[in-house]
Amino acid sequence: MASLKDLLAQRAALEQQIAETQERERADAIAKVKSLMSEYGLNVADLTARSAKTTGAKASKVAAKYRNQATGESWSGRGLQPKWLKAAIANGAKLEDFVL
Repeated sequence: MASLKDLLAQRAALEQQIAETQERERADAIAKVKSLMSEYGLNVADLTARSAKTTGAKASKVAAKYRNQATGESWSGRGLQPKWLKAAIANGAKLEDFVL
């Protein structure tokens, strides 16, 4: 059976190997990305612009279709009805009363 000193030394050696391997693989990945960017004529702005388009990061706002004239609160008609509209309908108002 190995002593505690031996095990700690092995762990330190493994941690060093892990750090070196991570650094080498990261450098390889960076080199590969740079090569592909050069091959296709891309720059960093191209990468961020494309990812924003594909992830839907620039979602457009939907115009309001319903408005509470008393408070100015509005609702686009998408998603769940807001509490103010539910309360008004429960008190006898009609959805058509709030159409813009």
